[in-house]
Order: sequence, then structure tokens, then C-alpha cells
Amino acid sequence: MSRYTLTGGSARALAVTLLLGAVSAGLYFLLFLYSDRLVELAAATRQGEKLYALIPIAIALVFSFVHGAFTGRFWELLGLRAKK
Repeated sequence: MSRYTLTGGSARALAVTLLLGAVSAGLYFLLFLYSDRLVELAAATRQGEKLYALIPIAIALVFSFVHGAFTGRFWELLGLRAKK
């Protein structure tokens, strides 16, 4: 039998939620750590290097996926679900 946490979620669900939260926090840390480089890429984009415009889009997609997965699992772990 598995242990249950909070509102009945399994220990595995808690572990996945914590992992996704840590990955999300790590992504924010990296964003702040490399913010100067992103500003440089924006300047290069304005100077004609149009391919660099894809980098912020890719970063936004990764953030959206990871943070969205974390948020969804977090609320589900607490037992909150949307009405159907």
C-alpha cells in the first residue's frame, strides 16, 4: 500500500509535483542569471538577426509547459478541480 498525502494523492504524485516545482524554480533562476544575454539577443534581433527572435519564443514555450504542469499537479494534489 502506498502512503497518502494531503487530500489523498500518492507519494509519487507529491514527488512529481515537487520535482516540477524545482524545475520551474530552476528555470526562473536561469532566466535571471542569463537576463543580460537575452537583452543582447534582443539587440541583435533589432539589428537584423531575425533568427534570434525564436529564442524567447522557445523559452516561453518551455516555461509554459513546465510551470503549467506544476500548477496543474499542485492544485490537483490539493484536491481542487475545475467544475465540469
